[in-house]
Amino acid sequence: MNLYAFGKTLVQVGLLMVLLGGLLLLAGKAGVPFGRLPGDLSFRGKHFILFAPIGSMLLLSLFLTILLNLFLRWFK
Repeated sequence: MNLYAFGKTLVQVGLLMVLLGGLLLLAGKAGVPFGRLPGDLSFRGKHFILFAPIGSMLLLSLFLTILLNLFLRWFK
């Protein structure tokens, strides 16, 4: 990989991170209950707490897959 291609990749990843950071800021202000969605499991025992955010991770995976596909099509 030459330096031009590497630099282009770094710029693309940087733009993606800025976009994702902005979306997370907006989601925080909008009050999205990330971590408390249906499908998020929480078990409390005497000496431990187990939290498995399955529903939130499925939603995040779907969102990131769509975002990445759009991003890759835009830069092709």
